[in-house]
Amino acid sequence: MLGARCWHPDHYGSGDSTMMPRHNDKRHAISIHLMVGLLLLASPAFGKHRKVEGPPFQYEAGTDDIEKGCAGKLEVLKEGFKFQCPSGSVSLPFSGVTLMQYRPDVSAEVLGMKIPWKSKPQVQRLRENRFFTIVCNDQGKLRAVVLRVSEDDMRPYFAEIELQSGKSVQEYRGFDEYN
Repeated sequence: MLGARCWHPDHYGSGDSTMMPRHNDKRHAISIHLMVGLLLLASPAFGKHRKVEGPPFQYEAGTDDIEKGCAGKLEVLKEGFKFQCPSGSVSLPFSGVTLMQYRPDVSAEVLGMKIPWKSKPQVQRLRENRFFTIVCNDQGKLRAVVLRVSEDDMRPYFAEIELQSGKSVQEYRGFDEYN
């Protein structure tokens, strides 16, 4: 049987590569498939462990005694906003909200208000919108909160804020629009 593939012991070491045993080919293929399968199973788990996500909102400035940079979550409740982080919390009723802006900076309009800041906002201008500012007149007292948040994290909040508060957020579109 010339040229036939077989794995007879007499053919080992004859130098003819076509005479390789078939069960080793199958073992090799199975090993490769198992290794690829294990890598595919392990890669999503590896990515999940590498990507560490914290709370999306960071307290940048405001009238409440909260540590600057404190990361937490913003809740849009039926009656108002609630921001919570490890160093404190702030609640602002929708009935008193006079201004909501999402911009790459804190506007001159907000900086020009006579707000009794505990932590004053830093004047900085970024390329993308990052600062969500809420100004509220709560029982005759002017209050404000400036939160730092990425556009991807902020986007889902716009509809919920408008639905719950009946008010819209002024979103930055260009520096000509808002000073």
